[in-house]
Amino acid sequence: MNELPQQLVNGLLLGSMYGLVAIGYTMVYGIVQLINFAHGEIFMTGAFGALTVYAYVLPDGTSMWIALPLMLVGAIIVAVLVAVGAERFAYRPLRTAPRLAPLITAIGLSLALQQAVWAWYPEAKSARTFPTIPGGPFNIGNVTIQTGDIFLVVVAPLSMAFLAYFVMRTRTGRGMQATAQDPDTAKLMGVNTDRIIVIAFALGAAFAAIGGVSYGLKYGQIDFKMGFLLGLKAFTAAVLGGIGNIYGAMLGGLVLGVAEALSTAYISNIPGMGQFGSQSWADVWAFVLLILVLLFRPQGLLGERVADRA
Repeated sequence: MNELPQQLVNGLLLGSMYGLVAIGYTMVYGIVQLINFAHGEIFMTGAFGALTVYAYVLPDGTSMWIALPLMLVGAIIVAVLVAVGAERFAYRPLRTAPRLAPLITAIGLSLALQQAVWAWYPEAKSARTFPTIPGGPFNIGNVTIQTGDIFLVVVAPLSMAFLAYFVMRTRTGRGMQATAQDPDTAKLMGVNTDRIIVIAFALGAAFAAIGGVSYGLKYGQIDFKMGFLLGLKAFTAAVLGGIGNIYGAMLGGLVLGVAEALSTAYISNIPGMGQFGSQSWADVWAFVLLILVLLFRPQGLLGERVADRA
């Protein structure tokens, strides 16, 4: 049982990364009822944006403590530009189309972004080494925190605090809530719904970019396929928490991360179940958890606050 605190921390850290990406899914769905399956690739392009700043913009030998904020800015700029461009040119023309059309477009855009990075980014055909924070690891009691997780420990709670303040306390945030509840009435009340939708895409992309930088720092490498599976897990987290609920997205991410960490650590100790506790099976258990939650609570852990506008 001494291993339990470490596994819980590992799961919470992993879940925080899932939650950061899941926020983009749930914000876009809550406002325009679109499942943006290209959001995982927004996460990926953000990570490559950060790497571009480090490898091609900053001078050689720049300290990571100086480089990291600039990498984060680069990641957010690239991810937001891609997301806003996708909204303007891929999704907005299909806003009144049947729901299947933007869904297929999102899948096509996901593949296109993967291939664009594969074709145009130097050495993207194999995993690229991502710069890491020097020092560590750090021991707190029986828990060890790797240097790559320090960034996530700091930015995940700050990001959620900012999002809560933005949505609940700002005029734009209240406009987002109104648009999510009833876009036609919000438009009659003077809310610029097109602007609100763009802001939702941009905010989701910014959080995905933060998640992309966190991924690179945690694992030390990135590649053009990294957004596909993690995007599916982030979507799973959004559904677990109650898609359309931004707090549910983070909760779903934390639950998914903890479940994945505990299954990897403990299922292998059950007689005859060793192979099912491997890291490759962690992905399977994540989706098993989704199925169980949907069987007993289809609306997700926190329910769905956004009414269906079919």
